[in-house]
Amino acid sequence: MSRGAGGVRGAADRVVIVGAGIAGLATARALRERAARAGRPLEILVLERSDRPGGNIRTDVIDGYVCEWGPNGFLDNVPETLELVHALGLDGSIQVSDDSARKRFIFRGGVLHQLPEGPGAFVRSKLLSWRAKCRIAFEPFAAKRPDGDETIHAFASRRIGREPADILIDSMVSGIFAGDSRDLSLRACFPKMWQMETDHGGLFRAMLALRKAKRRGAGLESLPPAQGPKRQAPMGSPTGTLTSFREGTEALVRALLRSLGGVVRTNVRVVRVEALPRPAVGAPDSSRRFGLRLADGSTLDADSVVLSGHASDTARCVDGFDPELAATLRRIRTASIVVVCLGYTASRLARPLDGFGFLVPRGQGPRILGCLWDSSVYPGRAPTGKVLIRAMIGGARDPDAIDLPDAPLLDVVEADLRRTMGLHLEPEFVQIFRHPLGIPQYTPGHLDRLAAIEASLASRPGLYVAGNSYRGVSMNSCIAESGPAADRILSALGPGVG
Repeated sequence: MSRGAGGVRGAADRVVIVGAGIAGLATARALRERAARAGRPLEILVLERSDRPGGNIRTDVIDGYVCEWGPNGFLDNVPETLELVHALGLDGSIQVSDDSARKRFIFRGGVLHQLPEGPGAFVRSKLLSWRAKCRIAFEPFAAKRPDGDETIHAFASRRIGREPADILIDSMVSGIFAGDSRDLSLRACFPKMWQMETDHGGLFRAMLALRKAKRRGAGLESLPPAQGPKRQAPMGSPTGTLTSFREGTEALVRALLRSLGGVVRTNVRVVRVEALPRPAVGAPDSSRRFGLRLADGSTLDADSVVLSGHASDTARCVDGFDPELAATLRRIRTASIVVVCLGYTASRLARPLDGFGFLVPRGQGPRILGCLWDSSVYPGRAPTGKVLIRAMIGGARDPDAIDLPDAPLLDVVEADLRRTMGLHLEPEFVQIFRHPLGIPQYTPGHLDRLAAIEASLASRPGLYVAGNSYRGVSMNSCIAESGPAADRILSALGPGVG
């Protein structure tokens, strides 16, 4: 393979990152910062096959509506994300979700039920039966964990009962992963919850221990100071405050691009990665380790390669020289999902959108997974006098939804909103975003697959994977992984020349 753009190897090692989603961009920035601090020459290239970096993090402003293709924010309980936001100079652009967004709802039995915000509200709530409420109280006496990779639903059923697992946990998992709680690994998806049971024998005991530790000032992660009085987090809601930027989540991507300068190349598709032969013993080490063949027929050499796209894309890239690794990567499935943005006149709504939105558990009738009331979560996301909501449809249990044409898809969503919200209005604004690859599914055996992937990579020095296919599907997870990944890459490359 030719040297392509690289020519004969010079003083700087070259790291090529394939994929300019949040994982690829954050890793590139972490590499640049660490190399600069060490005074180490390093050439970084980020190759993105589409014409727009950011992956699923994309914000379109259309007719005054701020429409998110994918995530509409991040939780502020991960310090690495807040540190990155600060380093990029985005503190003044932060938009914290409105306090009313802490109100969350679940659709059950034809009614939207607010998630309880305290013990008293839990007792009064009609979301769960009295039998289910009593069963939750017996969580400390739940059966011990069985052997093997327990699913999320099996864990929840064992600890708090079948009805809460079906209504609370299954809908939460659907909202995060667009997945089926009966087919996702607890330890892979919620490692902290698995660890809580491991360390304390149960969830209630773990929460009590955490509260005691916090009172003792035991160095637990703490959230930034609250801006004004905050409601108690509803039962089953995530910790931390949902946070974004006034311009939308893509503001983070744009700031990363500015900080990286010209290292990101768009409309460049990597067809495959090849391991280059090493020089003979005693010959000068002027060759690089990997060759990347691009869709336009050109080639590019690299000392290290980070494959940060979906696992299926990574499998295609490595299939030629490591079919076993490719086969393992292909076993990481994804759930396709469709996001439907809808705008209405606020005064015509039957009810105020005073909350975050709602989720729909399995078997309740509607096909949609749930609905986010975006202009209530982040005021200003819709024109004056209008509201913006986003409905989600598809997921692991409804893979055919991605193939519905726009008109039938919109018919389904509108019918479901009439049923759940009493919304008997035609939308004044519609935008549909389709995600065929969607969200990775950490099915049982995921951690074993990760171990196999790591073993394969260990035999291929300089080759790395990153992104949400492996250790967390959120923006926070991808950003938190970028620093340690950069450290591993630089350590493997050695001190460099210069």
